[in-house]
Amino acid sequence: MANIASARKRARQAEKRRRHNAALRSELRSAVRNVRKAIAAGDKSAARTVLQRAAGVIDAIADKGIIHKNTAARHKSRLAARIKALA
Repeated sequence: MANIASARKRARQAEKRRRHNAALRSELRSAVRNVRKAIAAGDKSAARTVLQRAAGVIDAIADKGIIHKNTAARHKSRLAARIKALA
C-alpha cells in the first residue's frame, strides 16, 4: 500500500473509478444481451425497439471512453445485421 498521502488518495480514486467503469461495462453487456434475447425470440419489431434502447446505452458508454467508438459501432452494426437477417 502507498505511504504518501497523495498516492493513497490516487489509489482511492482509481478504485472508485474502476468500480464505476465496471458498472457501466455491465450495463453495456446487459443491453447487448437483451437485444440477443429479442433476436432469439424471433420478434423483429420487438428486437428493433430493444436495439434502439441498447444503441443509446452503447453510445453513452463510448462517449465516456469506457469502450472505443469503433467497438460501439461494431456492436450496433452486428446486432442490426442479425435483426435484419430475421425472416
